[in-house]
Amino acid sequence: MTYRAPIADMKFALTEIAGHPADDDTLGPILEEAAKLAGDVLAPINRSGDIEGAVLENGVVRAPKGFKEAYAKFVDGGWNAVPCDPAFGGQGLPWTVATPVAEMWNSANMAFALCPLLNQGAIELLSAHGTPQQKALYLAKMISGEWTGTMNLTEPHAGSDLGLLKTRAEPQGDHFRLKGQKIFITWGEHDMAANTIHMVLARTPTAPAGSKGISLFLVPKYLVQPDGQMNGRNDLRCVSIEHKLGINGSPTCVMAFGDNDGAVGYLIGRENRGLEAMFTMMNNERLGVGLQGVAIAERSYQGALAYARERKQGRDIKGGRDTVAIVEHPDVKRMLLTMKSGIDAMRALTYYTAAELDRAKASGDAASMARVDLLTPIVKAWNTDLGCAITSIGVQIHGGMGFIEEIGAAQHFRDARIAPIYEGTNGIQAQDLAFRKVVRDGGKAMRALIAEMDADFADGMGYPSEKASLDALESATAYLVKAGQESPEAAAAAATPYLALVGTVVGQWMLTRQAKAAQRHLDAGTGDRAFLELKITLARFYAQNTLPQAMAAAMAVAGGAEITALDEAVL
Repeated sequence: MTYRAPIADMKFALTEIAGHPADDDTLGPILEEAAKLAGDVLAPINRSGDIEGAVLENGVVRAPKGFKEAYAKFVDGGWNAVPCDPAFGGQGLPWTVATPVAEMWNSANMAFALCPLLNQGAIELLSAHGTPQQKALYLAKMISGEWTGTMNLTEPHAGSDLGLLKTRAEPQGDHFRLKGQKIFITWGEHDMAANTIHMVLARTPTAPAGSKGISLFLVPKYLVQPDGQMNGRNDLRCVSIEHKLGINGSPTCVMAFGDNDGAVGYLIGRENRGLEAMFTMMNNERLGVGLQGVAIAERSYQGALAYARERKQGRDIKGGRDTVAIVEHPDVKRMLLTMKSGIDAMRALTYYTAAELDRAKASGDAASMARVDLLTPIVKAWNTDLGCAITSIGVQIHGGMGFIEEIGAAQHFRDARIAPIYEGTNGIQAQDLAFRKVVRDGGKAMRALIAEMDADFADGMGYPSEKASLDALESATAYLVKAGQESPEAAAAAATPYLALVGTVVGQWMLTRQAKAAQRHLDAGTGDRAFLELKITLARFYAQNTLPQAMAAAMAVAGGAEITALDEAVL
């Protein structure tokens, strides 16, 4: 199953939604070169990697055939360094550019792309919280991709509630000795890079109970001397590889630290403040996971569209032909439009958020950072829920062939399912949106977003459902703020439908903005007419077929009484 990066769609979202300069002559070549690597190198080993999977042999995890060679090309091309600090060998390009490039890796081969995704988060964490010595010793090789990074949070008894973790860190001179076990460690052990730098949460002997007693440690697979040379294996190992529903090419490891004297680790940031530092990495990962929702949906859509154009089945409903390609059937068109409009909405939202992040970092703009904070749980949760729904539609369009593994549609469905779970389940994202991003400031940031959407809709394409959905969102926001102050349990019950409501309305906002931009180009006689007309069609279709779901979600926001009143013992 081939993949070709949708460069025209990417550029349109970048320039018309994210505000990237339309006259940037470097953008096209970057996207085109990334597309070659994604389409010609990573995509061809996606299916084989899923079948073969990663293998643990004599303590060494071997990536599927072709992954190591592909990773070498990835590193040689400088792709790992795209958004990183030039002081340590990075290219210093904005997240607005790095985001579509990362979309390509995830569309082409999500299992492979998880390795640089985790490494990028580790780089962000170390850049923000590491000492000058730690940065000098590790950052350059992590940025180049010569070394990779991981995050080690979860333990068998401590998943979302990290306050329960038991991994211990005993001080010993200028370092600590760690003992404990972590699970679900993505690319925790592998043979693609020379060293792996683990970011590990653990407790020191004097740590208070709960989340306030968690510290963060840098634990290298191979110990590193002051001159940067590796010096022997650290006391850590991969115990086993998880057998998973999807992303089988990515080794998800059970990691043991300290079977003997204890794994050598170095404190990052302040003792007992590790969870705060780790959230630097997790926030980065949450945007990256939201992008996976876009990417895997795009890959599924490309396969479904190609199949629908080739597969001949059923009579022409308009009459005249006995057998037509299924793409001509109205219900298949409906499914394809549902996929495409959702993908366009997700992509525009994710690129827009990346641009706001660039603005916040460049100028310290508080309004941009507040917008990023508000949108991050939506990008993560709404995108990944929609990614699962879209890949399911992809299977449906293939019919019985979609249910057979050989065709490839089922793999996208399986791969997509992890995204609503890791880096904070989508239920946790909804709680974060409800309590930290809406209730905490009395709805101020959300109302600012509603006002901006209202202005765009008023000057937009005139879809009646836009105003109705905004009114529903405003009422739901008022309910949530009041509930959060008076009955936190009711607010918690409302959080997930509230996030679905926000995501659905924001999706229309993105598509309306794209439609307005497309109309401007049509009026000016610039651009590809068919491409631009499709943008308008997608906005209209979404407004008529998807946006009404916002009103249903708004009803559910206020419908939590049965949830809060339920005695769980009766279930």
